[in-house]
Amino acid sequence: MAKTATSVVEQAPARAAPALPLCVDLDGTLIATDVFVESTLAVVARHPLWVPRLALLFLHGRSRAKSFVSEHGELDVEALPYREDVLEFLREERAKGRTLVLATAAHRLLAQKVAAHLGLFDDVLASSGSTNLKGTHKAEALAQRFGEKGFSYAGDARVDQAVWARAGEAVVVGSAALARRAARTTPVAKTFAPEPPGLKAAVRALRVHQWLKNLLVFLPAFAAHRLRDPATLVAALIAFWAFSLCASAVYVANDLADLSSDRRHRSKRTRPFASGAVPIAAGLGAIPLLLLSSAVLATLLPPSFGLVLASYFVLTTLYTFSLKRIALVDVLALAGLYAVRIFAGGAAAEVAVSPWLIAFALFLFLSLALVKRVSELQAATNGGASLSGRGYQPGDLEVLRQMGIASGYLAVLVLALYLQSAKVEGLYRRPELLWLACPLLLFWVSRAWLVTHRGEMHDDPVVFALRDPLSLAVGVLTVLIVVLAT
Repeated sequence: MAKTATSVVEQAPARAAPALPLCVDLDGTLIATDVFVESTLAVVARHPLWVPRLALLFLHGRSRAKSFVSEHGELDVEALPYREDVLEFLREERAKGRTLVLATAAHRLLAQKVAAHLGLFDDVLASSGSTNLKGTHKAEALAQRFGEKGFSYAGDARVDQAVWARAGEAVVVGSAALARRAARTTPVAKTFAPEPPGLKAAVRALRVHQWLKNLLVFLPAFAAHRLRDPATLVAALIAFWAFSLCASAVYVANDLADLSSDRRHRSKRTRPFASGAVPIAAGLGAIPLLLLSSAVLATLLPPSFGLVLASYFVLTTLYTFSLKRIALVDVLALAGLYAVRIFAGGAAAEVAVSPWLIAFALFLFLSLALVKRVSELQAATNGGASLSGRGYQPGDLEVLRQMGIASGYLAVLVLALYLQSAKVEGLYRRPELLWLACPLLLFWVSRAWLVTHRGEMHDDPVVFALRDPLSLAVGVLTVLIVVLAT
């Protein structure tokens, strides 16, 4: 009997289902910021008088406002704070052949610039002049394009819940709580948990270390030997806090106005707002709160202090939006701001400010302002670039050095002339000891410029002085000399 042959059919291994197209949000997901807010700030920084025009556009709809600021904001997409972990994930997915789509509520002009810069996306879906592609609008557009549950979506906010509900899978850039919310409607394929802004980042955003400059409000009372009076000391303390809160408000405004140039800077790119460590919205909310707190404290002091504080705010605002871009005017303004602090201290303590003290402060702080500019210009020149947002050129370095050194030495000269005046005899028991302060100051000014010339100066001379042991030693010795002479 013939045997029946059995044929064995080899089955090919089943192919894995192709990965769903990955649609990626921009603001907060791909980058740690909001391009619409940044573009608006850029427009306001360059054209402050356009604020009423922007307000009218907002009243007519967010889409029209987005179109306007996208055209005029001149956003530097190359320097945006991209989330490197998300970018690495997208590169890996693209290498696998996965379709990547940038799906954002940002205006199409900005979205296309970002996509062109990264070179990762196959397509771009974004807002137009009539449609704000956010929330339910984005969910509807993606569902029409890829079908219900036919796409994966990467987002970072609660408003993305509407998109995740119609997606086949979710990629969550945010907290564990946000990932749990997304998981209620669709499987979560991957999560990224950016570090939330903490106290350290907030302190850096307020530049609390810069409050050291506001100790100058104590100087008039100290020079007049009035700090032992409790009422005078309390007034000086209130003035210090009022100035510090006002200064922080201006520092925040300055950092928000300088986002683009800060991101191109070798060290300023790590600032909280430039790096995305602190949300821009937090900064915008902090400014009025800080100013209001400062104004309340000012009401506890004589009206003349309030006028000086208001003048400080006006001058710093002008500096932020205009004066810092004008060569030499910027450093003179910085020196003037130090002098304003001294006047404020005199107004708070109701002490007359000596012309000697003002002259000394102007020359010394003009020298420090020039230290700051020279160090920045040196760094930019060594990197083959110009100093962004300033009115200086590489060829200005030598003349700026000469002006800065001369100004520092003039401060020492003013101190020496003051020590010969009759006023010193009436204030100090042993005025001859004060002469020891002259070589100390001469040493410190000379050393500061030597460090600057070597390219070792910090961008901020105040930070340098706080970290430099020799500078701290000079400060302690100077205070000791004044105490012994009194």
